[in-house]
Amino acid sequence: WVSSMVHNQPVYINGDGETSRDFCYIDNVIQANLLAATSQHAEAANQVYNVAVGDRTTLNQLFEAIRSLLAPRFPHLADFKPVYRDFRAGDVRHSLADISKARSRLGYQPTHRIGEGLAEAMDWYVADLAR
Repeated sequence: WVSSMVHNQPVYINGDGETSRDFCYIDNVIQANLLAATSQHAEAANQVYNVAVGDRTTLNQLFEAIRSLLAPRFPHLADFKPVYRDFRAGDVRHSLADISKARSRLGYQPTHRIGEGLAEAMDWYVADLAR
């Protein structure tokens, strides 16, 4: 979506945009992996963990968060809107990870919610697109 927005190309959303996901920033994933790798607790070993934030974000919210971060640098995005298409067959409408096991066994605490992660990553995305 970032590339499409920057280059003033359509951004497509399947469905009405109210489909939600529990988006996770890379720093959260790194934290969970380090906690799992260094845990001294036997009950934490050889387990499968959900690593996410524990918040739902709709595709409409994600689109608006990205657009609002880019708009100051790219004025054409002031009134930029997504293009809605049909729902994809078999797409899960809502997804929210249960991170309670990672919290209790690893001490995992997400450090970046969707807004913080996008804000931190946006400079990199824009610089990478300029190459």
